[in-house]
Amino acid sequence: MPESTDPPADPQAPPRPRVVFHRLIPEGRLPQRADRAAAGSLPTRAFRYCEPVVTASAFGYYVFPPFSFKVMWDGYEIAWSYDGADGWLPLKSAQFPHFAGYFDERAPAEIRGFSPPFLSALQEPGLMQMWTGLIARTAPGWSLLVRPCANLPRHGAYELFEGVIETDRWFGPLITNMRLTRTNAPIEFRADFPLLQVQPLPREVLDDAGLNDYEIQPRIEQFRPEDWDDYYDTVVRPNVMERRPRGMYAAAARKRRKGDDGEAGG
Repeated sequence: MPESTDPPADPQAPPRPRVVFHRLIPEGRLPQRADRAAAGSLPTRAFRYCEPVVTASAFGYYVFPPFSFKVMWDGYEIAWSYDGADGWLPLKSAQFPHFAGYFDERAPAEIRGFSPPFLSALQEPGLMQMWTGLIARTAPGWSLLVRPCANLPRHGAYELFEGVIETDRWFGPLITNMRLTRTNAPIEFRADFPLLQVQPLPREVLDDAGLNDYEIQPRIEQFRPEDWDDYYDTVVRPNVMERRPRGMYAAAARKRRKGDDGEAGG
């Protein structure tokens, strides 16, 4: 295993939050914990009984556009607009309205003039980058997975790329890249609806040594007796019970999680 390049922890330092979000654009909505109901979009039955879905939905934090705006792509060039803009504006690299002066008034002299762009059209046709108005810092050894919101219906006019950022080492704008998929029609981004979900990951789970440590067993004959026992408990037993409770997996998972939380806090 390669030696860690993370600085040693200071035992005298107070514990850090796992994630700290710094809001630079004051108009932007603050991030919030992701919702087990996927912002209210999950069917009631899934919310009550499908623990894998609600656990994934609640893993991380929702991030919103800093204000509502629209873009339009004609297949070659991108334009954008917002309330108060003078029509459609060609997009190359654009600052958030009135933010550059706001930033320079508050930044040290050597940093003035370096406010992050809000929107940028990338070199490839239909690709665009958006700054969330945030900078995130994670505790040592933690990164952020930036991705579309889990289990929320996807917008049909664009697709978000996913990325993992070493936010304990890189203190810069929290951005997302996207591919526009609709042409010659406005594409709306709403400030009151989450655009991204960011999820903290311990960096050790990303190590190649760990990811390469896997095994494939291609034949059912390779099941061990204990594998068949576990299969029976998971699949067969609930179906041969005279009275099968609904949501058995959900109940067991929630009980385990409460036990883990109790151990951590005790």
